[in-house]
Amino acid sequence: MKQSGRSSFMETVRTVIYAVLIALVIRSFLFEPFNIPSGSMRPTLEVGDYLFVSKFSYGYSRYSMPLGLDLFEGRVLESVPERGDVAVFRKPNEPNTDYIKRIVGLPGDRIQVTDGVLIVNGTPVPRERIDDYVETLPNGGVRRIEQYRETLPNGVTYTTFNLVGGSKADNTGVYEVPPGHYFAMGDNRDDSIDSRFPPEIGGVGFIPAENLIGRADLIFFSSDGSAGLFEPWKWFGAIRYERLLHVIR
Repeated sequence: MKQSGRSSFMETVRTVIYAVLIALVIRSFLFEPFNIPSGSMRPTLEVGDYLFVSKFSYGYSRYSMPLGLDLFEGRVLESVPERGDVAVFRKPNEPNTDYIKRIVGLPGDRIQVTDGVLIVNGTPVPRERIDDYVETLPNGGVRRIEQYRETLPNGVTYTTFNLVGGSKADNTGVYEVPPGHYFAMGDNRDDSIDSRFPPEIGGVGFIPAENLIGRADLIFFSSDGSAGLFEPWKWFGAIRYERLLHVIR
């Protein structure tokens, strides 16, 4: 009996170890979950969205490794992001901080924003006004937000917010993306700290390829935050069912 009990215990330990190892491999090399803490990518991503990020989309770097293990320099099995990808990366001047933005500029591109219009290599990106986004405020009021549908040179389309007309970020100089770097912006153009702002003032600047973690592919869960941890009777009402298993574009 003692031997049988000990064998059962060891089998349980082995099962737990295998499960942890499998989870670690999946998280390190296949898919890693992330959550959205800010509104900089609205309306594409909302606060309270939980995502699966594919780690294999761009290859692997030290920022892809668990605990930030510095096993190698550069990237292994590198693949180039496409314009329009929603990418997770480490902020260049804060290597412990994860950011998520949309890639709009590739190495060698010239990027500019004029009167809120994104310009890639001298050509304005087509921008179509669509129906306003209507949201209910906590006080019961209603706010209408201008929305635009943009189409990048490779045909990728997505929706952006315009919160404030004539903001500083609506007019920029020309950014020339260096080799091995990328330029990214939030879809919520007036509420995003991104590549338009240099690291010296708390911005992102150009993103080194090494800092890329992966591509955001799927929203697997979403909550509007109206239910607390100790309010189980509110949990189901807080779920945004329409966003579950939503493919990110």
